Amino acid sequence: MSNMRDVVGLRVPYGKAKSQYQTEFDPATGTVWGYFNPRGTPCFSLGLLKDIREHDAALAVNGGYADVNGVPSKVRYYVCGSRVSRVFNLGGDLALFVLLIKAKDRDALAHYARLCIDNMYPRIQNYYCPTLTTISLVQGDALGGGFECAMSSDVLVAEESAQLGLPEILFNLFPGMGAVSLLTRRIGLRAAEELILSGRVLPAAKLHEMGIVDVLAKDGEGEAAVSEWIARNDRRRNGMQAVFRARQQVSPITREELDAIADTWVDAALRIEDRDLKMMGRIVRSQMRRMEHGDVDDITACVAEEALAAVG
Repeated sequence: MSNMRDVVGLRVPYGKAKSQYQTEFDPATGTVWGYFNPRGTPCFSLGLLKDIREHDAALAVNGGYADVNGVPSKVRYYVCGSRVSRVFNLGGDLALFVLLIKAKDRDALAHYARLCIDNMYPRIQNYYCPTLTTISLVQGDALGGGFECAMSSDVLVAEESAQLGLPEILFNLFPGMGAVSLLTRRIGLRAAEELILSGRVLPAAKLHEMGIVDVLAKDGEGEAAVSEWIARNDRRRNGMQAVFRARQQVSPITREELDAIADTWVDAALRIEDRDLKMMGRIVRSQMRRMEHGDVDDITACVAEEALAAVG
């Protein structure tokens, strides 16, 4: 692999061909590029969660090495992005939530929440590899769990047209798979609670001002911005990673904390009323219509619009 490291920009696809999580490896920089490639609505379906976990569990077990076509390759950077045009991820599987809440199936809701934490926590911990830096690349809208996922990395890069937010309060819930912990680490508890309770979806530029987005990139230049960030910081990578580890020591996020908050989310989900379920259903249908027609420009706006319509 030493010769391959001289080939800048070369990416080698690897992993399962039909996976909903597609991965490539750049040997020149030791960078894994992972992309959500969901079937249907771009949310965290059970299938997508399974495919992500399958890849990431292998990375953690192998001590930060990726099996690239049978060759163990050391990963120095791990970028998480999306193949869906103008959408990073819309968060939790609302259609599934409606079914499980109506059925009062606490075990199934808790199982879904645990799968989300199973994916989230290793990334927060850098896959238990202190020399691996994680980067989120948001080139489209990131709502709810999508925003949570974006914040789970050491560095959050977002393009200017991206919109990010936590709209769960609009249907009487809250983001229960990491948002409180991750936002608190970045902007403090009071500001985190205010953002969550507002239900606001904000442009990347505003979140950059707030200190949530680390790097603001021009539209269409997100990947280039990530590559530039890696090139600019690679020589000081050891010291930078030590600072990131110190951040975790000063503001630790434990598995126990995430599990306890997820349990609170399950309890809250089972308490929501019919009008909240109707609102959730309207949002699901609106998302599906817009995705079918390729109309994702207003996909974040549709959340608030459908929520208000349901209330009326």
